Amino acid sequence: MSVTLHLKAKPNSRENRLVVAPDGSLTVRLRAPAHDGKANACLLAYLAEVFNVSKSSVELLTGHTAPFKKVQVRGLEEAALQQVLARYRE
Repeated sequence: MSVTLHLKAKPNSRENRLVVAPDGSLTVRLRAPAHDGKANACLLAYLAEVFNVSKSSVELLTGHTAPFKKVQVRGLEEAALQQVLARYRE
């Protein structure tokens, strides 16, 4: 079981934060700079923390150098995903 997330990453923010817009789109604000893969590493670690899975369960599929990314989270069911996202809705 795995879930694929489509999201926008915004590096150089004040804090790491997941934002779920009213239309359901995901934005992840990251403290790390978009330099030498630091923002991507921060993104994967933060998503692992948010969804309570191991870091190795979170994989960046596309968007390594772009703001729009596709991330796979293994070990997460759709119902659990929706529960977590409900906590981050604006």
